[in-house]
Amino acid sequence: MNQTLIKVRAIVTMDSDRRFLENGGILLSGNTIERVLTGNEMKELNGFQGEVIDVPKLVAIPGFVQTHIHLCQTIFRGLADDLELLDWLKLRIFPYEAAHNEQSMYISSRLGIAELIRAGTTTIMDMGSVNHEDQVVRAIDESGLRAFVGKAMMDENDIYPSLKESTKVSLSSALKQAEQWHNTCDGRVLYAVAPRFVLSCTETLLREAYEMTKGFPGMLFHSHAAENRHELEAVRRNCKMDNVEYFDRIGVLQSNTCLAHCIWLSDNEVNLLRQREAKVLHCPSANMKLGSGIARVPEFLSKGVTVSLGADGAPCNNRLDMFEEMRLAALIQKPLHGPRATNAQTMFEMATLGGAKTLGLEREIGSIEAGKKADLVLLDVARVWNPSVDSTADSVYSSIVYSCSPENVRSVLVNGKWLYKDGVHTTLDEEQVVCAAQKELRRLLDRVE
Repeated sequence: MNQTLIKVRAIVTMDSDRRFLENGGILLSGNTIERVLTGNEMKELNGFQGEVIDVPKLVAIPGFVQTHIHLCQTIFRGLADDLELLDWLKLRIFPYEAAHNEQSMYISSRLGIAELIRAGTTTIMDMGSVNHEDQVVRAIDESGLRAFVGKAMMDENDIYPSLKESTKVSLSSALKQAEQWHNTCDGRVLYAVAPRFVLSCTETLLREAYEMTKGFPGMLFHSHAAENRHELEAVRRNCKMDNVEYFDRIGVLQSNTCLAHCIWLSDNEVNLLRQREAKVLHCPSANMKLGSGIARVPEFLSKGVTVSLGADGAPCNNRLDMFEEMRLAALIQKPLHGPRATNAQTMFEMATLGGAKTLGLEREIGSIEAGKKADLVLLDVARVWNPSVDSTADSVYSSIVYSCSPENVRSVLVNGKWLYKDGVHTTLDEEQVVCAAQKELRRLLDRVE
């Protein structure tokens, strides 16, 4: 098997000891990390015969794991500004999603994937739309990204009635997709059933979608919960209880349940998340831009709730950038809880190992350790906006979370394959993707009812 040795300035391992290795190396065998080497251990490899990538100014980190993305929305960026959630859905997003055809869905997905990769994201959990999920999977497969995928399931939609399916069709199509795509593409693609949110799903759909996860090892249940106060009021009217309490009552709040946002929770609901080991997908930029609120992340973490990060859809944050999410997730808590409430290392953990734990992939990704998949990002942290980084773990965590941006990303490796090398995409043409997206958007807007 082909071996590659990557020699770097430092390695932020995120292993159980949170080791920070200066002048270390990462030995790869195919798509797997074989060894993580200290500077002294590197001397043992003087006669190494494989490929050597010597980048002594770069820092190696685990690839970012974004656990809540909507690739189908990427080409709607900038078309749904300054609206709160339910109006945002009714007036913009649902009509645009309904207007998608196969080509526009494919192009929108490629555009989002290109942005994610060049900003260091190696794994995502994506929620698609009702139709054309095959084009999302096609784009992910071609790109080399690692992903959980799943069509948005909706058998009710009072907000935009033309974008829904019957309960039977929604469940049968999701099952067919899971059978076709779960654990495919060399293990890079897995399935997550994705009932959109309580207001768009019957109890039958929610229950049976969760039941489906029991037939596929590693499958997840992916939904939204308690994002907006008006949404919560509607849930209370319909269900006679709060959002997470309702999920618990009907039996879908479990350890493989992943809920985006979770802003407007009661104390009882926070405890339910802890007791059921359900996961929170925190999307700070989207929550701020839609005026939704601030999730109680420090409390979640203190109670042992697993929290990860996601950029959500491009129309509700305008950037699919994990650096932005880490920075905002840290900063928005400090006025409420004090400057020490959310430090840089905690945010970095949420963006890497926390995401892997959320997806049930912590044995495969989320840290740089022997036996894990070769999903790595190489950063040039010594740029004009952060030139004074010294060689300590605290300094590097601070630089990554508070100062870095996609411009610091030099190369991205997923499953042992370079998807972005020396600042250039290897699996897609960025200029062509942007040009195609501009053309497809004009065509899609002509189809909007």
